[in-house]
Amino acid sequence: MDAQQQQKVHIEKAQNFMRQYRDPESRELKKLSANQFMDVWSHYDGDGNGYIEGTELDGFLKEFVSSANTSDLGPEKASLTDEMLVELKACFMEAYDDNQDGKIDIRELAQLLPMEENFLLLFRFDNPLESSVEFMKIWREYDSDNSGYIEADELKNFLRDLLKEAKKINDVSEDKLIEYTDTMLRVFDANKDGRLQLSEMAKLLPVKENFLCRQVFKGAAKLTKDDIEKVFSLYDRDNNGSIENEELRGFLKDLLELVKKDYDAQDLNEFEETILRGVGYDKEGKISRKELTMILLALAKQPPEDEQ
Repeated sequence: MDAQQQQKVHIEKAQNFMRQYRDPESRELKKLSANQFMDVWSHYDGDGNGYIEGTELDGFLKEFVSSANTSDLGPEKASLTDEMLVELKACFMEAYDDNQDGKIDIRELAQLLPMEENFLLLFRFDNPLESSVEFMKIWREYDSDNSGYIEADELKNFLRDLLKEAKKINDVSEDKLIEYTDTMLRVFDANKDGRLQLSEMAKLLPVKENFLCRQVFKGAAKLTKDDIEKVFSLYDRDNNGSIENEELRGFLKDLLELVKKDYDAQDLNEFEETILRGVGYDKEGKISRKELTMILLALAKQPPEDEQ
């Protein structure tokens, strides 16, 4: 590439970040490498909060569409009208905003942009986890040194196993796996300490639903025995009549998420002590139906049945 061509690329990049990733002739998006995808994400998630939203989303949509123009129109001529942008955003969010929260997260962007197939697999787990009980089992398996964090090597083992499950590990060299690990760390390590804490790993490995976020637990309706039974069944995965071990940790993780956005294993330990001390649980570290009922009634700010 000569100096004149390089200058043209720099100008286009300054005017429209997405244009560099389109084929100059066909204007189709090229397949992005893991690092290129990270560059796109970092560029549009300007405040680094883990979402492309508001003016960031408007800017992304404008550049995504206008970068497909075959001519080198300036940004003022290639821009969308406000009416077109509103209509485009509505269509776009309907197609890609899976959780309908009005913003685009890293997983949703991964579905939109063409990427290396093997890297894309890391964003497309077969299904979200059924509950945080499964999440805590996976956490225990890969936090092999019990440090309370998933460090780079442990994350690499996790990604390797994901690719094995997809029967793609033979397509991925060790160097490429390291690149994937580094990119995933850059994406999900919000506090930039070089490892994933609980809340960061929870974004990488999402649960289908935090059951405790439902309106019935926010005082919107009277909590029924049926509601309590559903919650108990959700966490008592082995049906032995008590919530314990990973079941208990999964329940407490969901509970902690209601009051704290960023949390680590130490936060979970302290929260466990506080909650369980409050209900006077048995010393074996289990929660019974009665103790769960007390916690859920407190969460919904409702008195026990005999006081109603």
